[in-house]
Amino acid sequence: MDEQLTGKISNTEYDTLITNSLKNSTAKEKSITTGKVISIENEIVTIDVGLKSEGRVPLSEFSRPGQKSEVEVGDETEVFIENVDNANGETMLSREKAVKQKSWHNLQHSFNENKVVTGIPFNRVKGGMSVDLDGVVAFLPGSQIETRQIIKDTKELLHKPLELMILKMDKYRGNIVVSRKAITENALKEQRSELLKNIKEGSVIEGKVKNITDYGAFIDLGGIDGLVHVTDISWTKISNPSDLLELNSTVKVKVLKFDEELSRLSLGIKQLTENPWDKINENIKAEQKVMGKIISMNDNNVHLNINNNYDGIISLNELSWLKKPPHPSKIVNLNEEIEVLVLDIDDDKKRINCSLKQMKENPWVKLKDKFNINDTFDTEIVNIVDFGIFVKVIDEIDGMVHISDLSWDEKECEKIIKDLKKGEKIKVKILDINADKERISLGVKHLNNDPVQDYIEVNPISSKVTGTIVNIEEKGLKIELDKEKQIFGFIKRTNLSNDKNQNKTDRFALDEKVDSIILSIDSKNRTINLSIKELEIQDEKEALSKYGSSASGASLGDILGSVLKK
Repeated sequence: MDEQLTGKISNTEYDTLITNSLKNSTAKEKSITTGKVISIENEIVTIDVGLKSEGRVPLSEFSRPGQKSEVEVGDETEVFIENVDNANGETMLSREKAVKQKSWHNLQHSFNENKVVTGIPFNRVKGGMSVDLDGVVAFLPGSQIETRQIIKDTKELLHKPLELMILKMDKYRGNIVVSRKAITENALKEQRSELLKNIKEGSVIEGKVKNITDYGAFIDLGGIDGLVHVTDISWTKISNPSDLLELNSTVKVKVLKFDEELSRLSLGIKQLTENPWDKINENIKAEQKVMGKIISMNDNNVHLNINNNYDGIISLNELSWLKKPPHPSKIVNLNEEIEVLVLDIDDDKKRINCSLKQMKENPWVKLKDKFNINDTFDTEIVNIVDFGIFVKVIDEIDGMVHISDLSWDEKECEKIIKDLKKGEKIKVKILDINADKERISLGVKHLNNDPVQDYIEVNPISSKVTGTIVNIEEKGLKIELDKEKQIFGFIKRTNLSNDKNQNKTDRFALDEKVDSIILSIDSKNRTINLSIKELEIQDEKEALSKYGSSASGASLGDILGSVLKK
C-alpha cells in the first residue's frame, strides 16, 4: 500500500513535468514548426505541434488560389506559431503565414540571384493577371506576358505553370511583380546574337509572318525581325500583303539589305524566283489575246493579273465603246477572268496596256450600216441631264437629244424634260451621224414638221398676212399670226410706217387687227419678221402702176384723189 502511495504524483509535480516538457520543445512563438493533423471538422483543421494545447487553422488556408484544399488526418504540415497560450488557453497557429514566410525567403533568394521561378496564374485582373508563387500572390502585368505579340485573350494561360522572372519585391507592402517577357527576351537575345553571326546580304532564311500592314509584312526570323515591303512580295501588283501572306505562316525570304549597326533587315520574297519581265517579249506580244484576272479597279482603270506573272491595265476608254463609259464595276467584277487584247507593253512601268472593247467589233461601223440620217426608231431613255437626255441606239452606243430638240416650243422643253423618266420608251429621229468622232445627234421635235416652216410654205417671203396685236412694247409689236399653231411675228418700230412721223407704237391697240408683209424668218428665235412699211410701199407702187407714173408729174396724192372722186 505504501509503495502504491509513493508511486503517485502530486499536482505540483505534474505541473513541473509539463513545464519541463515545454522548455525542451522546439516550438516557439513567432516561428515555423512542423505539426500533425489530428482532426478536420466543420472547415477547421486541428494540429498538434507538441505544445500544451493543439492549434486550430481554417481549412481554407490549406488551399492554393483557384484550387481545392488538399489535407488529410495524419498529414504533417508546417505552421506558424502566433501564440503559445493565449487568454483562452489556446495555441494560435497559421498555415498561410508559414507558407508565405518560407516562400518569401525562397523568392528573395531567386530575386537576388536573378533566377527563374515557377508561378500559376489563377485570376485575370485589370492590367494583367494574379499569379500564385508557392502561396504568395504576385502580379503579372499584361505588358510583361509576351515579347513577340500581344495575347488578346489571356484565359488560355490560367491554371498553367509559367516560368517567370521577379522584377520587383516589396516585403513590407507584400508586393511582387513578375515578368514572362523578361525570360523570352533573354532567350531572344541569345538567338538574335547567333542569328546575326550568320546573316549577310543574299542569305535565304525561313521565318514566320509576325505582322501584316498595308505597306508590307514583318517576318520573325527567330530573335530578329525583318520587313518585306509590299513591292518585294510579288512580281505582280498586289493591293495588300494579306492577299498572299497569312499571319503566323512560315515563309522563306531573301536578305536584300542588312544594316549591322541598326540590326535592320530588308527582306524579299519575289527575289527567290526569276523576274518574269526578263522574258516578257518571248511570252507576250502586242495584238495578242490573253486571259487576265481582275485584281482591283478605280474610277479610271481596271488592274489585271496576267498569267500570274504580269500586271495589266485597262483604261476607262478601253473598257467600252460608249462615249462616256460608266464606272468599271458596271462592266466587270473583281476576281473575274476576262480575255483582253494586248495594245502595247510598257517596259518602264512594267505593265501591259490592254483593251476590252477591242475584243468586239466597233459598233460605230455597224451603226452606219444600220441607220441613216432622218431615220426614226423607238428606244428607251438611259440617262437624263440638265441639257438633254441620252437614249440607247445600239449596244454600247448612246445618242443625245438636246433639251432644245424636245419641242418646237422652247417654253415647253423644260417642262417636258422634267416629266421624262429613266427607262421610259421614246421615239427619236436621227439628225446627224459622225462615226469618226463617234457622235450621233437625235431629235424628238423633228418627228413633226416645224409649224413655222409649214406656215412659210403657205405664206412665203413678201406675202401679205393679217394678224392680231398681242403685245406692244417700245421696240415694236408682237403679232399672233396663227393662234392654234402658236405662230408669231414681230414688227419693228422702224417698220410701222413709211412715214417716219408715224413710227409710233402708241397709235396701236391690243387685239387690233393689222396687215403686214413677211420680210424674213428669225430661225434662232423662230419668229417671222413683218413690216407695215413694206406693205405701204407695195400699195404705192401698185397705185402708181395702175393709175399713173412718176414721169407724168402727178403726185400720189393727186392720183389717189382722182381715184377717190371716181
